[in-house]
Amino acid sequence: MNPTSLLLPWRDVMTDTVRLDRPDLSMRQWALLLTVYLMPGPHTVRRLSEELGVPKPAISRALDALSIHGFVKRARDQEDRRIVLVQKTEEGALFIDQFAAIVEERERQSDLGAFYG
Repeated sequence: MNPTSLLLPWRDVMTDTVRLDRPDLSMRQWALLLTVYLMPGPHTVRRLSEELGVPKPAISRALDALSIHGFVKRARDQEDRRIVLVQKTEEGALFIDQFAAIVEERERQSDLGAFYG
């Protein structure tokens, strides 16, 4: 497969996503959001920083933006109040579900195109 054929479906997904009346996220914010929603927790700034290979201040800035949109929230660990946990929200889950539906629809269309093309 050439790079164009690999990237065109993602271009379509991204185009569909920016057409929605939803926030545009940076790649760092997407990586962080998908990590929180798809990978097992608990999630802390330190652990996210290590997992993504991004400095802690960059993780904090991305979390600030995601928190403003209501996609994640921070909460103190009840067992160790020094630790701040990054948690999922209902709004974030809905956002992820909408994105997954776009990816699924584009994948379905791509499969049909390959079948009928």
